[in-house]
Amino acid sequence: MAGVRLIPRLDIKGPNLIKGIHLEGLRVLGDPQVFAQRYYEQGADELIYMDIVASLYGRNSLRDIVSRTAQDVFIPLTVGGGVRSVDDVRELLRAGADKIAANTAAVRRPEMITEVAHAFGSQCMVLSIEAKRSGPGKWEVFTDNGREHTGLDVVEWVRKATDLGAGEILLTSVDQEGTRKGFDVELVQAVTAATSIPVIASGGMGSIDHLVEVCTTGQADAVAIADALHYNRLTLDEIRAGALSMGVSMRTVSHAD
Repeated sequence: MAGVRLIPRLDIKGPNLIKGIHLEGLRVLGDPQVFAQRYYEQGADELIYMDIVASLYGRNSLRDIVSRTAQDVFIPLTVGGGVRSVDDVRELLRAGADKIAANTAAVRRPEMITEVAHAFGSQCMVLSIEAKRSGPGKWEVFTDNGREHTGLDVVEWVRKATDLGAGEILLTSVDQEGTRKGFDVELVQAVTAATSIPVIASGGMGSIDHLVEVCTTGQADAVAIADALHYNRLTLDEIRAGALSMGVSMRTVSHAD
């Protein structure tokens, strides 16, 4: 294992960084570029930008934000929200993204996963999954920022998307998102057992213990963090040091000054 990656997640609405609970009740926190720069300087392994209203309006408005960020931040950027086609992906890559994340468009047209993987490589195609528990050991895929049912079983969708060429999975528990009560470790464990590609656990981190549990029991390859960082509850240095002290292998930071 190459070491767990720490990935600040920045949810964007218009020009603003926002944060909610269960992907709802959104609060404006400020300029995403300021936060991105701070996390880069703290030693983030990667960054995730998600335009959380893009699917609703049928567009992605992150190109300018990504372009500005890429001038000062030299770690991989994953960008999602409203990405519907190979042309959309190309535009974001030209702006400075390294990977794109697709949820709604991939559910509506699964062949998009293969098209993006063929055009730019599997490593570029991140499948974003918004999961809600539907029963014991069962989760349903949701789209449109956790609003729309799809009827798809999360584990079955993971297997299919892996076969179609997805290179990574961003797995968000809508139930846990913003609660600070920990990840849905059972969900992460079910997904990592169903695929050989890396899985980023997202939704619920409130403490370093939560990260340790989702990486050891859940076998997550990376952790997306929002609330704990945005509200200065933890720094990336504190998270990395704490996880290392509890025996979790972490990615070595080489870019921070």
